[in-house]
Amino acid sequence: MTAMSVEKKVNGQAPGYDPRALAEAEAIRTKAAAEAEAVRIKAQGEADAARTLAAEQAEQQRLVNERARIALERKQVDHDAYVAKKNAETAKHKADEDKTKQAEADAETAEKQRAKDQARAERWWKWGARGIYAVGLIIAAPVQFMHFWDPKRPFLIAAPALLEGLALVLAFGAAWAVAHRRDVAPYRVGIMLGAIIAAGINLYGGMTDAAIGFNAGLIGAIASLGGPIVLMAYEHGIAQKADGIPSWREQRAATKASADAAAAREKARAEKQAAEEKAAAEKAAREKAVEEEQARKDADRAAAHDDVWKVADAIRSARGSRYVTDQIWAESWFLVTGCKTVGIRAEIEAQSRAAQAHMRTVTDMPVLGARSLVDSQKGPRMKRDPNAPDGRRNNGGTPPVRRPGQTEPYSPLAKKQASIEQTSEKDET
Repeated sequence: MTAMSVEKKVNGQAPGYDPRALAEAEAIRTKAAAEAEAVRIKAQGEADAARTLAAEQAEQQRLVNERARIALERKQVDHDAYVAKKNAETAKHKADEDKTKQAEADAETAEKQRAKDQARAERWWKWGARGIYAVGLIIAAPVQFMHFWDPKRPFLIAAPALLEGLALVLAFGAAWAVAHRRDVAPYRVGIMLGAIIAAGINLYGGMTDAAIGFNAGLIGAIASLGGPIVLMAYEHGIAQKADGIPSWREQRAATKASADAAAAREKARAEKQAAEEKAAAEKAAREKAVEEEQARKDADRAAAHDDVWKVADAIRSARGSRYVTDQIWAESWFLVTGCKTVGIRAEIEAQSRAAQAHMRTVTDMPVLGARSLVDSQKGPRMKRDPNAPDGRRNNGGTPPVRRPGQTEPYSPLAKKQASIEQTSEKDET
């Protein structure tokens, strides 16, 4: 049985083939299928988005954990390095302290040893000088006793004691002068005069008296001179030490140290002068490079932007500036072009805005072709075959009554797209 043989009455009218009703039913079915597909796609998209979001969050958390692990490892490494550095510094400081203490102990030990050696040397020198004086007195005194012995004038036996004792007493006086920081020169002159007189008498006695002999007189003269000379040399050293007079060795060392210090000062002065000259040369080179770069900027700006350059040069001259600085150039650019961005003029701004408007137009226009979402609402559809079986299932095969206002209106975007396609077809025709 076909739709044309149905004899039932529907709303008081005989049923018949209504293409419009069939098209509307097909539109409803298509819309329902599209909505179901949209819901399915939306649900699938939300599920995919949820999975993607979960994956992204998991990846972000993994990255956060990885960064935290790396940061912790870095902190641990830094801490280990810091601890190692502190331990090294502590060990170095302790080693330096131990080295300093050892050096101080060695210096103290060396000082004590030197003081001990000096005391021993001074003791040996003191008693050696006195021993030589005593030996000389023992040798010279008998010669003088033999020379002055006269039974008729026995009092002359005291002459040797006078001559030899004169030098000895004057030596004691020189020691007193050294101890009391008095002038020692008179005592030394007296010692030498007494020693020379005694030596001359001994030598004369050895030459004139056969009982004494020349050898005894000569050795007696040497003894009379040697003992006082040695004792006077000892007292001279003690006097220099008491007065703080440096020895020849100390003077040579001081002269050498002074020469080394002068050489070090001269070297430091030369190094300082060389460093200053190098710094001045580097400064001059930097200033020259800056001036060359500024000259290049000025020439480039004057050649490419003559109108702005004139204003900038006028501002520079008015402000007393040496160069057209970047600030002056920016102010001049704004005054001439009206744009705060240096390098942008009105025509460039207009071109940019036109390009931006064109991009917005292209972005907002509908999509054409197979990817369009409004293909079901644009242009004519294929008509249903009248002999095709009815696909409706729930209303007994009778289409429902449709009233005005029940059909969903077409989308404005679909209308616009259909108009564009119709216009295109007309133009092609």
